[in-house]
Amino acid sequence: MTGKPDTIFALSSGRPPAAIAVVRVSGPKARFGLETLVTRMPEPRRAVLRKLLNPFTKGVLDDALVLWLPGPATETGEDMVELHLHGGRAVVAAVLETLGAVEGLRPAEAGEFTRRAFENGKLDLTAVEGLADLIAAETEAQRVQALRHYQGLLGDRAEAWRERLIEAMALVEAGIDFSDEGDVPEELMGPALRVARDLAHEIDQVLADGRRGERLREGLVVAIAGPPNAGKSSLLNRLARREAAIVSPHAGTTRDVIEVHLDLEGFPVTLLDTAGVRDTQDPIELEGVRRARARAAQADLVLWITEDGMASDAPVPGSAARVWWIRNKVDLRGEVDLGGEGPIGESGFGEDPIFWISATVGTGIGELVAALAWYARNALHGGEPALLSRARHRHLLVETREALQRALGGRPGDEEVVAEELRSAAVSLGRLTGRIDVEDILDVIFRDFCIGK
Repeated sequence: MTGKPDTIFALSSGRPPAAIAVVRVSGPKARFGLETLVTRMPEPRRAVLRKLLNPFTKGVLDDALVLWLPGPATETGEDMVELHLHGGRAVVAAVLETLGAVEGLRPAEAGEFTRRAFENGKLDLTAVEGLADLIAAETEAQRVQALRHYQGLLGDRAEAWRERLIEAMALVEAGIDFSDEGDVPEELMGPALRVARDLAHEIDQVLADGRRGERLREGLVVAIAGPPNAGKSSLLNRLARREAAIVSPHAGTTRDVIEVHLDLEGFPVTLLDTAGVRDTQDPIELEGVRRARARAAQADLVLWITEDGMASDAPVPGSAARVWWIRNKVDLRGEVDLGGEGPIGESGFGEDPIFWISATVGTGIGELVAALAWYARNALHGGEPALLSRARHRHLLVETREALQRALGGRPGDEEVVAEELRSAAVSLGRLTGRIDVEDILDVIFRDFCIGK
């Protein structure tokens, strides 16, 4: 960072009205901002009750708890102030308006507090992403994964890898510097390449995780598909426990894909209600069928629902998704053999499990929900925490591994080539944590943060 940064402020708690509202100020004029509002400064890091005064009208804004937090031992690494106000809309608006009138203070932009923490070395980029995911987490499993990344699960490992790479680079470069010392280069190249080989193996193991972290962050996608009037929308509403989709006896009611997010035993699942798959001349319905097939083809699991039982061919051509066959409307047929293939064991179901349900009256729904929870748990939960949770992480680790493999292909006399490839691998790891050349991605990462974080 060059020059003195602005001093920023924002409401950092939820939208009022609320019991308490927290306003934060960060920057070189944070102390001046607080001195403008109170007649007596509190001791550092001690919450005290103070009257907040409008410096222009001398009127009382609120009775609030105030904290003065000198940097760099703060969240942002800068001087900070926290004002714990009564959470009424008028109170918050009055305090923010007053702060905005103080010379040198301005409202914060989205994610600006966290960006300053990153720029001041309080967080690396993987921790910032973990914090964003923690704020957005909707299920327990997502919360646990996000918290681990915020606490350094990936960042600490990447930094340890990078330190080992730097040591290996030093060995190779020492060999280059002492190339006239006979067998010295060979003695130094061997240990360096062993480090590269070990790192490549470790990264290979991380990459071979079935993308569990990304899938957990985004949620499993389960598409409900089948012919018109089979009960797809009724099943979606039953699983969602609300009227999320319009149910009608007329074919072609669902024209677009409807999404519902579920929390199944702490794991995120997105249900898709798709248009009935049939031949039609209606251009709007035809587009709905096309979208239904496309979304189902990209899903992790397809619930193919019919009234007449199992179809003979794959319902979603070209899809690698697993298919569960759902026989609906058993209440109209008097069938009593309900549920899947018995209790769910360690190995789960067979290749083509069948469930007999009534989406209208709820028969067999409990067994289907239990099976979906089992599927989500087994697909997303592994023995070790997933180290990668974003496509960016995976892309940079693939770059690192490829550079290491090129280094391992070096031959005697290729010391400079090996050193350059090790340097490329270290740069990729540096970009992972944000230590090197990441200006091009910072705006993308921080734009999704809320104001005041």
